[in-house]
Amino acid sequence: MTLGLHLDFNLESCGKIPLKAKLHIQPKELVALLGPSGSGKTTLLRSLAGLHTEVTGHIQSGNIEWFDSAKKIQLKPEQRSLGIVFQNYALFPHLTALQNVMLPLFKLSKRDANQKALDWLARVHLSGLELRKPHELSGGQRQRVALARALVAEPRLLLLDEPFSAVDQATRHKLRRELALLRHQIEAPTLLVTHDLEEALQLADRICVLHHGQILQVATPNELMSHPTSPTVARLLGMHNLFKGIVKDVTKPKITVDWCGKTLCIATQTVYKVGQTIEWMATPHSLILHRPDRPSNGDKENPIEGRIEELVILGPHVSISVRPTHAPELPLRFFIPRHFVERQDLRIGMPIFVSLLEDQLHIFD
Repeated sequence: MTLGLHLDFNLESCGKIPLKAKLHIQPKELVALLGPSGSGKTTLLRSLAGLHTEVTGHIQSGNIEWFDSAKKIQLKPEQRSLGIVFQNYALFPHLTALQNVMLPLFKLSKRDANQKALDWLARVHLSGLELRKPHELSGGQRQRVALARALVAEPRLLLLDEPFSAVDQATRHKLRRELALLRHQIEAPTLLVTHDLEEALQLADRICVLHHGQILQVATPNELMSHPTSPTVARLLGMHNLFKGIVKDVTKPKITVDWCGKTLCIATQTVYKVGQTIEWMATPHSLILHRPDRPSNGDKENPIEGRIEELVILGPHVSISVRPTHAPELPLRFFIPRHFVERQDLRIGMPIFVSLLEDQLHIFD
């Protein structure tokens, strides 16, 4: 059934929010569209749905052309076989949960539509609540009704527009888990629009970073977090520890870099020239913190001397900032487990060492 369910699009727009986006999504694949407010996420989603028409290019679902500006093809939203879950769910308040889910099944007999809707309500754990109206349901239950309605007609594409933003955090985590389990039953590709990095990392096969209407990078969650393609992408992901350095020596598979007078070794297969300025990042996995009087196994690898400037407890984790002695204007910021802070008796003002693991440091090409 997955044959012909891939999605291809290449869209451009010069409106209030410019758009230049090209992507291929496989059947069953969930791609998260990630970006800040105003990045063009909703514009792209509405363009795919046929709700925003001020675009050029093409959209193709399998062998079916939904839109082609050159050929004057423009299928209406109802002709595109879409499933959409909006932020506010867009349920009809005068209809029951069952009636809302039955709406896309108008081509079936009432009996078949009723049974199929009941089956999908059961899949989203709403059995027994079929006759309740939206105002009689919790936010999480309304979201499940909207999801069942989007999937009941077996769409060629599922669009999720920040579907968990209207519920509390506990419900949000529960719904994410349920979607992660349910998505294996979904044949069509799914595009999840979100500004929540955690949500994208938990649910997506690939993450598409959008900024000012342009796709900056498309990668798996692991690849994106360890190898962002540019400092702009890294900053959009909320990453810290972005610096510049000058190449001092090249000896494959590593280079030696001068970072404000401090020599670092960075593993890389890319060819660089001596004297070249590079931009690099200390990823979260590259940092090892230890007290000078309690050395650890990683203390000999790119050791950076400094002092703890900030310790902020955030639940089970602690946000820490270390000012390097050689470059106090360039603090290293990262998170460590709270139990490590307590066990090591770390305090503000304490002298500290941070080792930078050379095979975990990232150079922006």
